[in-house]
Amino acid sequence: MRNIKLTIAYDGTKFHGFQVQPQLRTVQGVLQDMIESVVGHPVSIIGSGRTDAGVHARGQVVNFKTTSRVPLEKWPIVCNVKLPNDLVVQASEEVPDDWHARFNATGKVYRYVIDRGAYPDVFTRHFSYHYPYPLRIEPMVEAARLLEGRHDFTSFCAAATPVEDKVRLLHAVELIEQDHLLVITCRGEGFLYNMVRIIVGTLLDVGRGKIAPDEIPEILKACDRTRAGLTAPAHGLTMWEVLYEG
Repeated sequence: MRNIKLTIAYDGTKFHGFQVQPQLRTVQGVLQDMIESVVGHPVSIIGSGRTDAGVHARGQVVNFKTTSRVPLEKWPIVCNVKLPNDLVVQASEEVPDDWHARFNATGKVYRYVIDRGAYPDVFTRHFSYHYPYPLRIEPMVEAARLLEGRHDFTSFCAAATPVEDKVRLLHAVELIEQDHLLVITCRGEGFLYNMVRIIVGTLLDVGRGKIAPDEIPEILKACDRTRAGLTAPAHGLTMWEVLYEG
């Protein structure tokens, strides 16, 4: 039995998220059906993490076990011939039997793109959140720095998040202006449900003057979802990279 690791990218616009759901088009479901058609036996696709409906991925990682002898370098070619054009296999690797896409991950990088143009860009509308309102970037950068570190992020995750331990290490929150775009990159050891989108919504409130940067520590300490900003729309978010040792 071989353990195959794939790095995949997808446009999440027409997917109902990553995880398999009955009667719905999902990344895991489409990928699993395709691989089973190639190898001729059932497989279980393990993802490094879930993405919501509308969220994209540039570097999602999955693994599955198979008895197939398809040469390693052929996996992207074989898969991409059969996959729809909004889901692409970028790389393949054979990994040890106990390697797990989720449990072996040491961190993730997410990027959120805000289109600050006066009018929406028709060519990037599926990959950026159009937000044409004035923003003060310096306070947003200051607030972002206060989010970095190890904190209880209860205030920055969906109220329905099932995990009890909401302490996470956020290595960096970076804001970069690229012409009319504002790119917010979050790098951490792990993220809670909707965490990045709520961080973005909160930073937008800071940029509009609705929240002061020095309120961030109190919002974190409150462990109260209602204290943070709104959840930014899904389509501006991309799972950029999954980090592993070695």
